[in-house]
Amino acid sequence: MTEQEIEAPRLSGWALVLGASSGFGAATALRLAKSGMNIIGIHLDRRKALPGVKALQEQIEACGSEAWFFNINASDADKRAATLQTITDKFAERGGNEQVRVLLHSLAFGSLGLYVTTDDTKPLTQKQIEMTQDVMAHSLVYWTQDLVAADLLEDGGRIFAMTSTGSTGVFPGYGAVSAAKASLEAHIRQLAYELAPKHITANAICAGAADTAALGKIPGGDTIQTRALERNPYKRLTTPEDVALTIAGLAHPCTYWMTGNVIYVDGGEGHVN
Repeated sequence: MTEQEIEAPRLSGWALVLGASSGFGAATALRLAKSGMNIIGIHLDRRKALPGVKALQEQIEACGSEAWFFNINASDADKRAATLQTITDKFAERGGNEQVRVLLHSLAFGSLGLYVTTDDTKPLTQKQIEMTQDVMAHSLVYWTQDLVAADLLEDGGRIFAMTSTGSTGVFPGYGAVSAAKASLEAHIRQLAYELAPKHITANAICAGAADTAALGKIPGGDTIQTRALERNPYKRLTTPEDVALTIAGLAHPCTYWMTGNVIYVDGGEGHVN
């Protein structure tokens, strides 16, 4: 059986995807829809990218699922509050018994650059570092807090966050993002601990090198891909669909005892020197 022939388990309920319009977020939103879930997509895109977002919504709806998409800055507290109120109101109009069962944090917006420079290149500023932390790490906590406070996060639900090997390694110009990924993993551990009484699991997903827009922005991204191809036992890069299928599998109720982990979805790439 090839990866293309694999069918993810059937699921139900709602998934809220932060960073739903591209990369791992888009692939996971579509895969969860194919598995039976309705999708709430949070994304931030300019006008020229909106046709692609619309096409994704149409693909989700073609699966028989609903697709509510919100084009907002996911790290803006006021936008977050307004969006969650809209979701609450829409659920109430439908009877008020629905909640979010899966939360995926796949936000890949941060500042790249060096901490210290010895030429005319400007080093990262405090504002850039704090913004990177806020978007790529802390926003997971704030969305979770507000979902729980509004009674929108289902008991027995699943939280996933996309991390990377940068959380424990060094890449040129990747320092602020590395720090954010390390923070994100710490947040996952803490959420797993605090949400255990509600039987909500929280896990970080560490994907192998993938040909995504986010990797393309990293200085030396081509080198990262080349080295990944050399190390990976399958001699190919990880794809967003590899990750999406994994998350769909982990979203199943039978994974209730897996929580607080960093789960590597890389075809074994990370274990080859």
